[in-house]
Amino acid sequence: MIFCGVDVGSSTTKVVLIDPEKKLLGWAVRRSGTDFAGGAERCLQEALAKGGIKERPHFLKTVSTGYGRKNVQYSQADKTEISCHAKGCYHYFPEAQTIIDIGGQDNKIIQLDGQGRRINFKMNRKCAAGTGAFLEEMALRLDIPLGEMDGLARQSTDMVELGSFCTVFSATEVLEKIRQGRLVSDIVKGLFLSVLKRVLEMDLLTGQVVMTGGVVAYNPFLVTMMGEMIQRPVKVPEYPQLTGALGAALFAEEMAQ
Repeated sequence: MIFCGVDVGSSTTKVVLIDPEKKLLGWAVRRSGTDFAGGAERCLQEALAKGGIKERPHFLKTVSTGYGRKNVQYSQADKTEISCHAKGCYHYFPEAQTIIDIGGQDNKIIQLDGQGRRINFKMNRKCAAGTGAFLEEMALRLDIPLGEMDGLARQSTDMVELGSFCTVFSATEVLEKIRQGRLVSDIVKGLFLSVLKRVLEMDLLTGQVVMTGGVVAYNPFLVTMMGEMIQRPVKVPEYPQLTGALGAALFAEEMAQ
């Protein structure tokens, strides 16, 4: 059998296919856009092609998760993002842990015990600050491609610390730093610090810390900075952007037992 997990996020849709041994067969990532159902279908077809599966198998079992999980027409069940991220991270790291998921529109902190049971979770307030949307907005303000932020932050030698967490006020502050002649690399590292501060104010990070999500996938320097801030190693799954979809696929595998 083939087991499928679909994570329809506010920014991107992810599909993961695994076999009965829980090995990754294929995967796909696309912008969610305005057609969640169509995007999920296109992601599935891309994942099947990547896995060398020429026809859509009738024995495909699917669980969906994420903001648009109810829009996936081919899923047999759906689970919350909290459950799926926990499932996916514990698959890679079977130990007590605190999971930090930095997404496009929200942040989550999930605490698991040594058996993978969720003992607590928190989400950020209804504000874009500290999320992927915050970094996208700041990239526009700085007139740089979003994909270049990680490399620029690594080049910083004199980080600019920003006083505001609010996206709107931060944009104004960034413009002032540009007027003062501060280097873009130093401003970007300050923006990364702002994101991490928002995470740290949400909850205590106990046990092994694991970071996941699309923002981490494209900005791995955030992991380095977090490790320095908490003064202990931070782990990252092999494909951090796919963790939620993988967790959904693992739930689909359990359904067939």
